[in-house]
Amino acid sequence: MTEAAELPPAPPAAQTVFGERLPEAVRYAELLADAGVRRGLIGPREVPRLWGRHLLNCAVLSEAVPEGVTVCDVGSGAGLPGIPLALVRPDLRITLLEPLLRRTTFLQEVVELLGLDHVTVVRGRAEEVLGSLPPVHVVTARAVAPLDRLAGWGVPLLRPYGEMLALKGDTAEEELKGARAALSKLGVVRTSVLHVGEGVVEPLSTVVRVEVGESPGGVRFAAKRAKAARVARPSRSTRRRR
Repeated sequence: MTEAAELPPAPPAAQTVFGERLPEAVRYAELLADAGVRRGLIGPREVPRLWGRHLLNCAVLSEAVPEGVTVCDVGSGAGLPGIPLALVRPDLRITLLEPLLRRTTFLQEVVELLGLDHVTVVRGRAEEVLGSLPPVHVVTARAVAPLDRLAGWGVPLLRPYGEMLALKGDTAEEELKGARAALSKLGVVRTSVLHVGEGVVEPLSTVVRVEVGESPGGVRFAAKRAKAARVARPSRSTRRRR
């Protein structure tokens, strides 16, 4: 029996969440169960619980994302939560940011196969694309790193007054408490813990929301962004000589 054969059918909640994009969600689940396992992007033991623990758990994050914003999914991996979010929210412009080639290759294949024209795949680390990737309204992440380290990567990618939404588990409150000092240095002005997916997933998906002020990433990253902008933009004297 192949790993794909172990994939259970889409539950009724999937129709509610994905609506007319359910066929694409099913295709994505099949890709994860097959190529995703073969390429080492997910473990074979995750296949039977792909719908409840992964696709639906990520798709309900849409409840916390404002309309029509730009999103960067940091450490996107196999596309979670970025791909499910893209399937239910065509109004968003989403960047899947991932440093490993085998993962970005898979992500690009998925994006093209599912016709996700509002999704872009970028290979790189968050600290490497700072200054070259346009700042976004929302950063998302799931199972990437502890909150204090994740914030150090994700928060500097935000626009002023943007927010990072991190899918976390039972330790969300504890992680948030331990990361407060680091978050403050990164220009974070407000934090909260949300529970989304009522009537869809059980237990509810836990999201840590981190909101920034006018200086995402703090003073150090503001200076780094300004330097990157100067390098990217020729000086007046340089433009005159051309």
